[in-house]
Amino acid sequence: MAGMPASLPTVDDVMGVLRGVIDPELGSDIVDLGMAKGATISDEGEVLVTIALTTLGCPLQTQIRKDAVARIESLPGVTKVKVKWSELTADEKAATMSRARKNAADNAGPNAIPLTARVLAIASGKGGVGKSSVTVNLAAALAKRGFAVGLIDADIGGFSIPRMLNIEGRLDGEMDGEKQVMKPHVRAVGAGRLEVVSMGFLVDDEESALLWRGLMLNRAVQHFLEDVAWGDDLDYLLIDMPPGTGDVAMGLARMLPRAEMIVVTTPATGAQKVAARAVSMARKSHLRVAGAIENMSVFVAEDGQEYELFGSGGGAALAAMAGVPLIGSVPIEPSVSRGGDEGSPAALGDGPAAQVFAAIADRIVEEISPPIEMAGCSARMLEHAVAALDASGVLEAIDAEDAAQAEADTSA
Repeated sequence: MAGMPASLPTVDDVMGVLRGVIDPELGSDIVDLGMAKGATISDEGEVLVTIALTTLGCPLQTQIRKDAVARIESLPGVTKVKVKWSELTADEKAATMSRARKNAADNAGPNAIPLTARVLAIASGKGGVGKSSVTVNLAAALAKRGFAVGLIDADIGGFSIPRMLNIEGRLDGEMDGEKQVMKPHVRAVGAGRLEVVSMGFLVDDEESALLWRGLMLNRAVQHFLEDVAWGDDLDYLLIDMPPGTGDVAMGLARMLPRAEMIVVTTPATGAQKVAARAVSMARKSHLRVAGAIENMSVFVAEDGQEYELFGSGGGAALAAMAGVPLIGSVPIEPSVSRGGDEGSPAALGDGPAAQVFAAIADRIVEEISPPIEMAGCSARMLEHAVAALDASGVLEAIDAEDAAQAEADTSA
């Protein structure tokens, strides 16, 4: 973008989005772990962020850089992102490990989502744009590629995923230590699989209305995040969000700060303008907006003639406004609607829509949100540092300091 940006992010804005960058091995964000050392923003919108690693040769460096750059670039006014690398000192490594251990103890069990899973929240500004259909078909397309894909139907009162996948029956439970957890329904898709949870598997009648308020809705989503026995090898977790920017959307941002949002709109200008609110909500909640998908783009007749039944340009306009890629445009095709009614996603068949969903899945895997590869370094490097510092009593001093601070906070 030429010239000076109209508005620039603050250092707090940058550090806020970096809280969504999780060290896959330590399970906490790089800000909380003390790895994000600071940021500067130039008048031209260029951001320089300093990140300290356990070792400069860490194989996870590439993954952390991708996540950090993608999230910072999602901030309005940012024109360029540079990452400056440094290395934690021995004392800082000990403090980082101590913080990771404390977080693990404080948060034991609240989030059952594997750290290796990319979390994609599929959102829309309003209902009626085919968000659930896009979610199901995208999940099926990813599974068809051989990935293990989790699917949460977070539209608690308007659940539709069970019918779209033709999955019935209550969720079974099992004991995980002293805690009972739900087992997701599993559907094999080619070389991959879908693991699915929905309120539709917990009610007796699909047509019964759930008269729940915000707190109960949030609690239901929280159960799906905390109390489900997801597979340890999960590659992606897709969340079918309720339309709009209400309690569930804001609650998810708090419970899963590493989630990335994909916004669905139709070509109509009115739908695009409403979808822009979902983008605004995500950014105010420090979530990365990964891209936009235009649904119901055109109808292609048998003679090849295209008809713009719902207008044109909404997806491109939303992507341009948000400064994110338009990942794909899904045409109007009877197989999409029929597949949703019959539980056979169009993405698993042939035709223009199936080809588009396959292309969208390809872009997500190869460009937008690639699978997390656990190269491993933090835990092993810190094991050696911690062992050495344990012998010298440094960790005990750090833990004692944390305990004293906690007691002081409680007294205050």
